[in-house]
Amino acid sequence: MMDRRKFLGVTGAAFVAAPGAPLILKRGAPAIDLPKLPYDRNGLAPVITGTTIDFHYGKHHAGYVRKVNAAIKGTKLEGQSLEAIIRATAGDPKMGKAFNSAAQTWNHTFYWNSMKPKGGGQPDGALARKINASFGDLDGFKKAFVKCATGRFGSGWAWLVEDGDKLSCLSTANAHLPMTQGKKALLTVDVWEHAYYLDYQNARKSYVEAVLDKLINWDFAARNLG
Repeated sequence: MMDRRKFLGVTGAAFVAAPGAPLILKRGAPAIDLPKLPYDRNGLAPVITGTTIDFHYGKHHAGYVRKVNAAIKGTKLEGQSLEAIIRATAGDPKMGKAFNSAAQTWNHTFYWNSMKPKGGGQPDGALARKINASFGDLDGFKKAFVKCATGRFGSGWAWLVEDGDKLSCLSTANAHLPMTQGKKALLTVDVWEHAYYLDYQNARKSYVEAVLDKLINWDFAARNLG
């Protein structure tokens, strides 16, 4: 099991996961690495097909990893963690390339781990209690999350976040993410078109609902809960 501090807070670490294993961190990596998926390319099918995984992970995610390494090469950010790079570059227009690439690398890693084969179902324990207190019940959360995800004009992300004593849904544009707003991410769904267009065309709502019902990884969200 991996706690949130290990996931987010190790300076100079890179994300690494083997198929079927929880995300772990490889310490001392000289550069940001492309993580292995925590399942095989067909592990999320039929909700998300292997073809989409090939493009989304193999091209888009891999591309962000290449770009962030290029952007930080030879700078004081080289060798630092993704979280440190994101915090150092957020809001700085001169560092937009580094921020976007680092944030998108982090976001995608978080997204892959927000899902699992045969996921969905219902959360339990402290997470379930917080969802009920914040949204009324699980259906209330799903309605709020789908509204958040489908209400985003253009590219971005939908998040379940811990914000003080409550949970809430957050929509961010492009590469933006909760950590720069002082909120803790529990799970996310990518709503850039490349995440769903091959499988759902423009039916973003159907994609988000299918992820919530059949893939969402409540165990991962619970481990991120403060």
